[in-house]
Amino acid sequence: MQIPRPLLCLVLSAPFMQTVQAEDLGNLSANPFLFDSTANPFGQRSPFAPNGVSNSFSLSGSPFSNQSATNPFATDAPRLYDQQGNYRGKLSTNPFDLDSTGNRFRRYGSPFSPDSLNNPYGAGNPFRSDSPTNPYGQGWKIEGNR
Repeated sequence: MQIPRPLLCLVLSAPFMQTVQAEDLGNLSANPFLFDSTANPFGQRSPFAPNGVSNSFSLSGSPFSNQSATNPFATDAPRLYDQQGNYRGKLSTNPFDLDSTGNRFRRYGSPFSPDSLNNPYGAGNPFRSDSPTNPYGQGWKIEGNR
């Protein structure tokens, strides 16, 4: 009996498969009192945190890392999720990435899109309880690759 080639490849590569785990990078929030907030200078996500998006020497905050929120050419930037677990784009300054919050012509970066944090009348409304611009809210969860 001959085993089909795709099945054989799957069986042989199974021990070598790796799962990509998401790393919690805090919350994108304007709330300075929230411990996980990017606006809290003394909390878990301060500019001195080893994995913070505010730390310019970390993978998530370096202007040279492909996994950074501040690199304008990054393609693997941290991802944003609201409190219900809905995907809200990539926290990135890349103006060419389709899911970037820095792309002003696409869904997650346009000031006219209801899903964009750059829209003060949509998801970026400071009066919405789940908005990252609300100074009293929880904001959105930031996840990066390990």
